[in-house]
Amino acid sequence: MSQSTKPLIGAHLPIKGGLHEALLLGAELGCGAIQLFSRNPRGWMAKPLTSESIDLFRKTRKHTKLSPVLIHANYLINLAAADELLLARSTASFREEVERALLLGVDYLVVHPGSARGACEADGIETCARSLNTACKRLRLGRFSILLENTAGQGECIGHRFEHLQEIMNRCPKLPLGVCIDTAHSFAAGYDIREEEGLEATIKIIRRTEGLKNVRAVHFNDSRAPYNSRVDRHWHIGEGHIGREALRRVARHPKLAHAAFILETPYDDPRADLKNLEMLRSFIVD
Repeated sequence: MSQSTKPLIGAHLPIKGGLHEALLLGAELGCGAIQLFSRNPRGWMAKPLTSESIDLFRKTRKHTKLSPVLIHANYLINLAAADELLLARSTASFREEVERALLLGVDYLVVHPGSARGACEADGIETCARSLNTACKRLRLGRFSILLENTAGQGECIGHRFEHLQEIMNRCPKLPLGVCIDTAHSFAAGYDIREEEGLEATIKIIRRTEGLKNVRAVHFNDSRAPYNSRVDRHWHIGEGHIGREALRRVARHPKLAHAAFILETPYDDPRADLKNLEMLRSFIVD
C-alpha cells in the first residue's frame, strides 16, 4: 500500500492515572490514533472533569499529535430503550458524554444504538434517533462527530444491519453523524467477510446505506463467536473465526483507507496490545 492510502491505526487504551495517560501510551506504542473512555464505562455516575485534567489532556494531545482521538460512550446507555426511566437516564448520560467529549476536544464519540427489548426494531430505531436529537439539543458541536457503531445483534440490539444505521442517520439530518464499523460485530451479525467475495458484498452494502465516506473508524477485531451467532465476543487478531487473511484484506481495502483502525481486542496481557498492533501494522506495510 502507498503511504497515502494507509489507514491510521491505534487501539482502545486504558486511562489509569488520568485521561492523558492513554495519549502517552498511544504515542509510546506508535499509534496514529487512539480510543479511550472518558469515565467509568460501567457506572451511571461520572467523576466531573476538572479544568486541570482538561488542560493536561489537551496539552498532551498537542504534544503527541495523535489524531483522530475517539471516546467510547459508557456501556449502560441505551438510546433505544422501551422503558421510559431507562431511556431518560440514557439520554441524560449520553448528553453528558457529548459534553465531556467537547470539553476534551476529541474528534469522535462512539455509541451503540441500543436494545429495543420490549419493542419492535422499527420502534427502537425511531427511539434511538429521537434520543440522539434530544441529547444534543442546543449543543454547539462544531467539527465534532458522533459515530454510530454497528452491533452483533445480541440481546435484541438494533444496529446489526447497516440499514438500521442508515435509518437513524436519516432521522437526524441536523446532527453530525458518522459510522464506526466493527469487524467482529459485522461477522457475528451475518456479514461473512472471511472471503474476498463476502467482503466486497459487505462494502457494497455499506456504500449503499451509510455511504463509505461516513465510515470514520473501524473497530478492528477478530471474533471468538462463530459466524452469524449474534454474539459479541472480540478476540485477538488472527486467532478467531474471521482469521488473519480475512482481516488482512479488510485492513488493506482501499475503500476503508480513510478511516482510523482501532483495536478493541481483549486486554488480558500487558503485551497483548503491542502484539495485535504489530499484526495490524504488518497488514498495511508492503
